[in-house]
Amino acid sequence: MLVAFASAKGSPGVTTTVNVLGDVWPTDVLAAEFDPAGGDLALRHRDPYGHPLEPERGLVSLAAASRRGIGVHELEQHVQTIDGGLPVLTGVTRPEQITGIGAVWPTLTRSLRETGMDALVDCGRVAPGTPVMPVLTGADAVVFVTRPSVESYAHLRERLRWLAEPLRIGELGSTPVGVIVITEPTDSAAARDLDRLLQYAGLQVSVLGRIADDPKAVPALTGASNRKLERSLLVRSAREVASAVRSLASGAGSVSRAGR
Repeated sequence: MLVAFASAKGSPGVTTTVNVLGDVWPTDVLAAEFDPAGGDLALRHRDPYGHPLEPERGLVSLAAASRRGIGVHELEQHVQTIDGGLPVLTGVTRPEQITGIGAVWPTLTRSLRETGMDALVDCGRVAPGTPVMPVLTGADAVVFVTRPSVESYAHLRERLRWLAEPLRIGELGSTPVGVIVITEPTDSAAARDLDRLLQYAGLQVSVLGRIADDPKAVPALTGASNRKLERSLLVRSAREVASAVRSLASGAGSVSRAGR
């Protein structure tokens, strides 16, 4: 299973969402950074021994290997484990490195799909001309992350309209698309309001729920749960959303509309 996570504008929390969902995911999972603007996981985390992650080992090294025809069985050589145990494929450190990946995006997507693990892929902000379009069209589901504001919802609506054709949104056999709202823990209306807006716009997209905006818990994300973090609103809300994301990507029927 490969799930691509993206934003329509700005930095609403895609990397944090992928990180926390990786922490609570119930099966073997890999977090991958394909954000063309550059990755953050290598900056946020260290390895289990407290050492910095290797900056050139990840997406860049895997893309170079893919151009040489290296098989999927070599993927583990490009994956690192962060403190706590979550395997990650770190992203580019400089945006210009994206230009060297070019035509191997479909190959990278297939490699992740064939690992035997679920893959949660941070695609960053997507817009017309994005180089990660092969990742979006090759995913089992595409999930947008947004925050509750008029501007954010407007940009999300327009981005979904743009993707309606390449993802065949609403058609039989289309790529399922969902939305996660990052909002205050007490905000029970945001997901419901967004669902109504998307329905009014004629977009057949599932609002999967909300993840609590919990800044105090974010620095504690380490790739594995600990007792203190387990009780945080961030992790508790992420567990509910993880179930909805897995249902969407597995094709297990339509996810219930907002109200989570």
